[in-house]
Amino acid sequence: MPERASTLAGDVDSLYLFLVGLTLVISLGIAGAITYFAIKYRRRSPDELPRPIAGSMKLEAVWSIIPFIVSVGIFVWGAAIYFDMYRPPSDAMDVYVVGKQWMWKFQHVSGQREINQLHVPVGRKVKLTMTTEDVIHSFFVPSFRVKMDVVPGRFTYAWFEATRPGTYHLFCAEYCGTSHSGMIGSIVVMEPTDYQAWLAGGRVEGSLSATGQKVFQDLACNTCHHGGGELAGRGPVLEGQFGKPVQLESGQTVIADEDYVRESILNPRAKIVAGYQPIMPTFQGLVTEEQLLQLVEYIKSIGPQGAAGAGPAGGTTGAPNPDSQRANPLAPTQPNNVQGGPGGAPGGERRGPQGPVRPEENRRPPQ
Repeated sequence: MPERASTLAGDVDSLYLFLVGLTLVISLGIAGAITYFAIKYRRRSPDELPRPIAGSMKLEAVWSIIPFIVSVGIFVWGAAIYFDMYRPPSDAMDVYVVGKQWMWKFQHVSGQREINQLHVPVGRKVKLTMTTEDVIHSFFVPSFRVKMDVVPGRFTYAWFEATRPGTYHLFCAEYCGTSHSGMIGSIVVMEPTDYQAWLAGGRVEGSLSATGQKVFQDLACNTCHHGGGELAGRGPVLEGQFGKPVQLESGQTVIADEDYVRESILNPRAKIVAGYQPIMPTFQGLVTEEQLLQLVEYIKSIGPQGAAGAGPAGGTTGAPNPDSQRANPLAPTQPNNVQGGPGGAPGGERRGPQGPVRPEENRRPPQ
């Protein structure tokens, strides 16, 4: 067994060892019973006829009820561990992971980026928000007893809390191509003071949310998703909305989480916000997986509505004007012609539903 280096490892090992022990006991018991009955009730002469044996309700009840109780106990025990493993705590430190043939790319909220190596502090819960640029991968750290598939087109989540400093192996546990065996890495668990020194010593160009804000502005998302009042945009106000319920045109209510933000960018017509028109185009192919994670972190970071001054997305904060033209969240009605791909400097003119939009027209309240 690999060493135990996380708070989850002991629970997983206890269930595993119980199942192994139970399997051994039952297997040996069945083998012993077969051997005993084969000897005791063997035919002693060619013409011997066995004596009929009547059934026993007590025996039937025992070998039905006891296995049922054991099976339900295993299910409850396993379900409790499963929910602990796959429901990240709310106070966990966020780390974003992108799998790619054949490497692991990590982004810290503070801006540090790593490839095939992740530094974390000991005794701190770490939440991993993961996606992949190509095929299915599987994030597996044996010493932490953490394993989660990383699937194209969606986010998957895992978390751990390391209990001892050290360096622990990271594997891809899903065959992902010719160099699958080389898609390895390590988790470096450090004392809190050493981790802070590592953070301070790294070269950082800006926090993840600041990078996401730049992508947000480069794609001109703030032309539709700015503040309320007279300057209300054609898209919903985003400040303070992450993690809150969103009323949809269909009458359903969804939570504005990471998956909702991602879907709203790539497939904006899937969930139309109540009171807004489906005029937002898709940004599929215009943003990378890393930029999607940056946009998610930016949406998470912007403050509540009603904050003083202009909001980070541009414009003022407040409730949207119900009489203005509306769109689905998170992008303009038409993406910019961005030179060099998404995230670069904007080029060309912006286009609204009625044609080109001049910069001075963006400041006028909608008619």
